[in-house]
Amino acid sequence: MSGIFHLEIIATDRVFYQGDCQHLVITAVDGLLGILPGHEPMVTTLPTGELKYMVNDSWKYAAISGGFIQVMPDSSIILADSCELPEEIDIKRAEEAKERAEEMLRQKQSIMEYYRTQAALNRAINRLKVSQKHFR
Repeated sequence: MSGIFHLEIIATDRVFYQGDCQHLVITAVDGLLGILPGHEPMVTTLPTGELKYMVNDSWKYAAISGGFIQVMPDSSIILADSCELPEEIDIKRAEEAKERAEEMLRQKQSIMEYYRTQAALNRAINRLKVSQKHFR
C-alpha cells in the first residue's frame, strides 16, 4: 500500500505506538516538522511538545517530553522520555506539577535547579495543553 510508512514511538516505559502511519507532525528543535512517506533520511532531537500522526485517515495526538527521531524513507522511530495520549493525562496531577514548578521558580535556585524547574514547568504546561486541546 503506497502512502504509508512504518512508525515506532518508544517511550522509556513502553512501546507507545508501532504500526503504519500516513503522516507525522512533530515539534522539532527548530519548529514543526512534517514527515510523509519517502522523506529524506534525518536525525534530530525533539523538545517537549505535541506530536500528531495520521492512521487510517484519522489524526492521533500525544504529549511528548523530549527525545530523538530517526527518519528514513520508509520508516521513522521516535525515542521519547515520555509519551501520553490526551486521555491518559491526569489533569489534576499536571496542574499540581505546574504550580510546584511556578513556586520553585519564585525561589532562589542554582542555575542547574532553575533549568530543571523550567523543564518541569514546560512538561506540565505541555501535558495540560495537549489534554485540554484534544480530550473532551
